[in-house]
Amino acid sequence: MRLVRVLPFLVFSGLLLLTGPSFAEEIKKIQDNSFLLEEAYNQEDGVIQHIQVFQYLKKSKDWQYSFTQEWPAPKQAHQLSYTIPVAHLDGDDTTGIGDVQLNYRYQAIMQDRVALSPRLSLILPTGDHKKGLGTDTVGYQINIPLSVELSDKVVTHWNMGATYTPRAKDIAEERANIRGFNYGASLIYLVNENFNLMLETAGTSVETFPVNGLSATESTFFINPGMRFAINFRSGLQVVPGFSIPIGVGPSEGEYGGLLYLSFEHPLF
Repeated sequence: MRLVRVLPFLVFSGLLLLTGPSFAEEIKKIQDNSFLLEEAYNQEDGVIQHIQVFQYLKKSKDWQYSFTQEWPAPKQAHQLSYTIPVAHLDGDDTTGIGDVQLNYRYQAIMQDRVALSPRLSLILPTGDHKKGLGTDTVGYQINIPLSVELSDKVVTHWNMGATYTPRAKDIAEERANIRGFNYGASLIYLVNENFNLMLETAGTSVETFPVNGLSATESTFFINPGMRFAINFRSGLQVVPGFSIPIGVGPSEGEYGGLLYLSFEHPLF
């Protein structure tokens, strides 16, 4: 599936929004999820967010899509969310739903310029391990996002996390305990409150299933320049489209692609 096939959907969505309610006079600053990283801002009281991300990698010809919905529970200090992933693995010509995540985040710090919100997730075995889309067991993940405003124009985000999947099963029906780590940092420049330039770096390191009793580690690392902008409505709806170009370096050298982002955030009632 090519990235260009998704563009008409986003353009059509944008046209529908532009023909909807008029824009809000009061500007709402973008405090959103980034593309490859989490920002450390839980959902505001009474506000729900719907997030879609589509990423296509040219070299592998794989694509991934995810839908996330975030809820305050019931206030900003606590947040519940779920993420439904869909993936296409071109090498195996396989497409399907992956392992769904159920997430809880705690807003540990929310000061003027610093935010911290650790997340704990259950990874449910909803993907088909025989197709390489799942692990056939419950996994656990923790991630610690930290957001720091360096100035009125510059914001940084930092992530570090780990995943543990006990007795994961691979395509060959072999089981093993799999550990993984993720990390990343980003720099966001606020051209204005409704338009941001973004530069992310994100990496992973995941154990592989043992072969002849020996396990190894697979790593990825991407630099991800991009942009996003906000469309605000008097109703309280904020729409944030975005685009970036993930570029592989180091263990991912030679890989590149495109990423599309679309977020809807609005009051519950």
